[in-house]
Amino acid sequence: MSLPKVAVVILNWNGKKYLHDFLPSVLASTYPNLEIVVGDNGSTDDSVQFLKQNYPTVTVLQNEENFGFTGGYNRILSRVEADYYVLLNSDIEVPTGWIEPAINLMESDDLIAAAAPKIKSFKQKTYFEHAGAAGGFIDKFGYPFCEGRIFFDIEEDRGQYQVSKEVFWASGAALFIKKKYWDECLGFDERFFAHMEEIDLCWRLKNMGLKVMYCAESEVYHVGGGTLDTENPFKTYLNFRNNLVLLKKNLPFSRAVIIIPIRMVFDLMAVFRFLSERKYKNAWAVSRAHQNFVIRLFNKNITTVKSRYRNYNLTGMYRRSIVVDFFVRNKKHFSDLDPADFL
Repeated sequence: MSLPKVAVVILNWNGKKYLHDFLPSVLASTYPNLEIVVGDNGSTDDSVQFLKQNYPTVTVLQNEENFGFTGGYNRILSRVEADYYVLLNSDIEVPTGWIEPAINLMESDDLIAAAAPKIKSFKQKTYFEHAGAAGGFIDKFGYPFCEGRIFFDIEEDRGQYQVSKEVFWASGAALFIKKKYWDECLGFDERFFAHMEEIDLCWRLKNMGLKVMYCAESEVYHVGGGTLDTENPFKTYLNFRNNLVLLKKNLPFSRAVIIIPIRMVFDLMAVFRFLSERKYKNAWAVSRAHQNFVIRLFNKNITTVKSRYRNYNLTGMYRRSIVVDFFVRNKKHFSDLDPADFL
C-alpha cells in the first residue's frame, strides 16, 4: 500500500533570508512521498531567482501579487495535487522525521481533518513558541490560547504536554490538513487576510463534525514575528477585527448575539491597557477593528459552513473566561485549568 502524497507548501513574500536559513531542513525531511513547494506571493526581492538557482528540486509557483496569507495560500494550493497539505511558515526549522508522526496520526481516523505539531521557539528551543505551542483552544468569548502558552506567558517544555489529543485549532505556522477537507470547506476565508484565519478554518471543520488534533511526537522550531511583530498596530487591528468576525461566522446566532457584545466590552480593557502604556496607535487599532466589524455586521456573506454530519464538534472549547482566569484568578499555565471546564 503506497504512502499518501504530502506536499509541504511554504508561502514566501520577500523571505529570501528565511528560505536560505530554513529550507535546507525541510529538504532533509525523511518522509518518502513528498513534494516541497514554495508559493511566491508577489515578492519584489530575488527569492524566486534564488530558489531556481539553488534548489532545482523545489516546485516554485508564483502569484502575480501579494494576496496576503489567506489569498496567497488559496491560489497556490489550488495548483498543488497531494493527499495532504502541510502549510509551513518560511521561518521554521524542522527535524528530519517531523512529518511521519502527524501523517500516521491522521491516517488512523478519517474524521481527523487537520493537525499541528508541537511548536517550539527557534531562539529558545526548550520553550514553546507563541504561535501554536502544544495545540490550540478557545474560550467562550473567542479568546484563543494554547497548551504551553496563555496570552504572553510561555512555558518551558518539560514533557508536560507529551500526549497527542484532540484540540480546537491548529496553528497556521505548521498546519497539516487533508486536501479533501481543505477543498470541502473552500480553504481560508480571504477576508481575514492574515491572523486567526487558521482558527476560522479549524472551527469550520469542527462545525462539519470533523476533528483537529495535536501531534506531540512531531516537533518544529519557529522564529516567529517574521512578517509583523507583536506590537505592530496593523497586526493588532487584524487580530481584534478577525476575532469578532470569527465569532459571528461560527457561533449559532442565539449565542453570537450574547457573546459578541460581551467580547467587545472585554476589548475595551485592551484599549485602556494600550493607552496606559502610551501605545496610542494600538489603542486606535482596536477602535478601528470594532468600527470595521460593525460596518460589516450585516454582511450576509459572513456565514458558517453548515454541518454535513449535523453534529457540531466543540471539543477543545473552554467554558469559562480565560481572561478572568489568567488576569484575576492567576491561572498562568494550561495545567492550572480544570479539565472539567473544557468541552
